Amino acid sequence: MINRKSTYLTLIVALLLLVPLALIALSIGRMQLSLSQTWAGLIDPKHNALYANILYDIRLPRVLGAMVIGAALASSGIAFQNPFNNPLVSPDLLGVSNGAAVGAALAILLNSNLWVVQGFALIGGILAVSITVLIPRLVVQGGTLILVLSGIIISGFMQAALGLLKYLADPDSQLQSTVYWQLGSIAKLDIPSLLAALPMMIIGFIILIFFRWHLTIMSLGGQTAASQGINIERERLVIILAATLLTAGAVCLAGTIGWIGLVVPHIARRLIGDNARFALPLAAIFGAAFLLVIDTLARTMSAGEIPLSILTGFIGTPVFIYILAHRKDLIQ
Repeated sequence: MINRKSTYLTLIVALLLLVPLALIALSIGRMQLSLSQTWAGLIDPKHNALYANILYDIRLPRVLGAMVIGAALASSGIAFQNPFNNPLVSPDLLGVSNGAAVGAALAILLNSNLWVVQGFALIGGILAVSITVLIPRLVVQGGTLILVLSGIIISGFMQAALGLLKYLADPDSQLQSTVYWQLGSIAKLDIPSLLAALPMMIIGFIILIFFRWHLTIMSLGGQTAASQGINIERERLVIILAATLLTAGAVCLAGTIGWIGLVVPHIARRLIGDNARFALPLAAIFGAAFLLVIDTLARTMSAGEIPLSILTGFIGTPVFIYILAHRKDLIQ
């Protein structure tokens, strides 16, 4: 039985914690600012032009982008795991992230604008997850293991395709942008780019919020969902499309960032339960906080900026091993 009071309290506390995290992230950098200086610079930018320039032109786009991208990836993780009744599924394992990166890289090679890059990233993500879901049907096999293996196969193929595009790219201009997508970074993110990709992610998240009840039922298995009058195939396709919108939007802004869509949903469900009505927004909040912390570390730990996927990999890999060690039933 869900304790509604403690559940709502957890959501509110998690959401409120984003405010001090964001202020700390805005204060940390090559030029350190106190929290009072940061707050003053945000409230009254005319008072100190230097602080305002650092905050509004450099740090604020990164902080907002990190929270939006982290929330999108964590939400898509919930959306992929529940319909497949598979806690090991994520945008990374299903090939969506790499497929979207291939689409974005292809658009870069064609010297396309941001809107075309977004469209190609969406098409690449949808194509990758479609093939991943199709493979178990072609080999007439079901279960968690074959789906994960299919995702690994498609991810490997997309990585090979991305390598080919890097080989064909102009080393003086296109190659740098392509590598940027592969490693994951929001160093180049600005407010116009964020606003351009935001509608795609908002649409995807709204769809998931609308289907959050069905997400919970579908996680109980196909027979249970069918007994409740849910058209499993149709709604699964809609949910996959919404999750792919979120992933493609994140890839457009920051490239491929692994592990968030796998690890964060598990943390959210462990704290608040399996009900997607609550787990979905909590995963989005935790995803925002997680990537905000990761990006702050990436730009402050060394003289050069560390790619985001490196840091998320160091954290995600041991957590993934822990999950497998303690939940052996997941791969049966």
